[in-house]
Amino acid sequence: MSDPPDTTPKAALPGHEVIQGYLKTLDSSPGVYRMLDAQARVLYVGKARNLRARVSNYARPAGHSPRIARMISMTASMMFLTTRTETEALLLEQNLIKQLKPKFNVLLRDDKSFPNILVTADHDFPQIKKHRGAKKEKGAYYGPFASAGAVNRTLNQLQRVFLLRDCSNAMFDSRTRPCLQYQIKRCSAPCVGKISTEAYRQSVRDAETFLTGKTTDIQARLAAEMGAASEMMEFERAAALRDRIKALTQVQTAQGINPQSVAEADIIALHMDSGQACVQVFFIRANQNWGNKDYYPRVGPDVDAAEVLEAFVGQFYDTREPPRQLILSNEIENPDLMAEALTGKLGRKVELLVPKRGEKAELIDSALRNARESLARKMAETATQAKLMRGVAEAFDLKAPPERIEVYDNSHIQGAFAVGAMIVAGPEGFLKNQYRKFNIRGDELTPGDDFGMMKEVLTRRFKRLIKEDPERSEGHWPDLLLIDGGAGQVSAVREIMEAHGVGDIPMVGVAKGIDRDAGKEEFYRTGKQPFALRHNDPVLYFIQRMRDEAHRFAIGTHRAKRAKSVGATPLDDVPGVGAARKRALLAHFGSAKAVARANLSDLKAVEGVSGALAEKIYDFFHERG
Repeated sequence: MSDPPDTTPKAALPGHEVIQGYLKTLDSSPGVYRMLDAQARVLYVGKARNLRARVSNYARPAGHSPRIARMISMTASMMFLTTRTETEALLLEQNLIKQLKPKFNVLLRDDKSFPNILVTADHDFPQIKKHRGAKKEKGAYYGPFASAGAVNRTLNQLQRVFLLRDCSNAMFDSRTRPCLQYQIKRCSAPCVGKISTEAYRQSVRDAETFLTGKTTDIQARLAAEMGAASEMMEFERAAALRDRIKALTQVQTAQGINPQSVAEADIIALHMDSGQACVQVFFIRANQNWGNKDYYPRVGPDVDAAEVLEAFVGQFYDTREPPRQLILSNEIENPDLMAEALTGKLGRKVELLVPKRGEKAELIDSALRNARESLARKMAETATQAKLMRGVAEAFDLKAPPERIEVYDNSHIQGAFAVGAMIVAGPEGFLKNQYRKFNIRGDELTPGDDFGMMKEVLTRRFKRLIKEDPERSEGHWPDLLLIDGGAGQVSAVREIMEAHGVGDIPMVGVAKGIDRDAGKEEFYRTGKQPFALRHNDPVLYFIQRMRDEAHRFAIGTHRAKRAKSVGATPLDDVPGVGAARKRALLAHFGSAKAVARANLSDLKAVEGVSGALAEKIYDFFHERG
């Protein structure tokens, strides 16, 4: 890659002249360019087969769409990275867009990983379970599924059909009698010998056959077994097989779409309306529908469908493994280039198709219908939310409708397991990826000191904001704070805010009325009389909803912290003892106390514990006395 040219801002010149100045240093290499404003913030990231030719288009003073013209006018400098191929440029472009989130690029905002089903391979009786994240555990992975709900439904159905265990190895090894799953016919109880190893393995093979799409073979074999059992007058076994066949049929029916001509593909359909976009993705694996999910990429008012869909595909598969086929609703700008990039990523051929007829076109029509309906619902919700934000601004005398409202709450039991929580709401509703939790660290705090806890939370929150975004230009600063409490809490919080130089941020305390009834809340602001909203005011309901969400999040965080503490053992503090070795030690000795009392030779006998680690464990407990 070549060194970037001088990026000294040239703000005195119009944007197109700034861009013109770079042309003499550029050649016809492929690469990626960045357009920056006067504060060196990235406005746009683009790729080019020929950097000089591509950038020269921006040097024209006229003939651009409104969005591009505005972008050019804001450009004060540029940066360039050359690549060996245009495919490398495409991959680098999508990676930089996700990292830098430029203002004028189409941006996919949801980057969660998808869950899979894992059939483990580390036990005589394999476990079937949901898995998310890196595929480090030994076994066969099936997916991706669109959501945790889609996985859970499939797992539930698979357990009904194939009676496979979902318990952990530690729980399996500790059983002395069948659990409830066996009683409700969701498991064959291999833990207590209710099924032989070979019979269980046959069930595992059947489940894996089903997950690869060969359901007809399984149904035929189960039907033959049912007939044989009936002839031998084993009516109870025949009835059980009949129930499994019935459950298998229900699984296939519940999936809705089961295309015969599409074995492995993602169906990707785009619908755009009024400057907003929805992309619907259906996951087809093993000729089965493994769920669908909708996405709402950030788009501009004059972006065309080809650009949106290409940006979505590039960013969506930047960290995900693509299937063999992508079936698209629209053509994208560089289909051959995208196919080449995804083929290199997967290590086998990836096709991009835009079908016009047949079953694939029907799948696209179904995805498009979902995208249309989802976007209509989203736009209706957004309109309602915008109206609520205007109502909040009017109620609390704000200069403009807030883009970001932060709501804070604490949770503890008499000071124990204390946590603070922050939830965020904006024009698009609750922004759950912006929620934050705070483990209260103040050792000098009096147990149950809510003022002290709130002071610690806000101090940590705004110290970080001041450090990371002192110019308040990244969109992470709140336009309004909501605090649970009355005049005393508001006064205390105002002192904290002013001490950190952020006393200009509007803040409102929300307290229930004298009789503590929801719906009779009073609102407190510094230097103003408390007031209440009409009991049927939608803004009041919205504020109650935000407060309840903050309380829910705080309680959930507190319970998780308390549960973790309850499950903690002294083994957590032993260097070199991770989750797997901790399970092995507890399974071998039965308790942490027994591990602490064990002699060195017994510790060395535990599977997975080396001699050196056994000495560490022994020294840890015996040095402590």
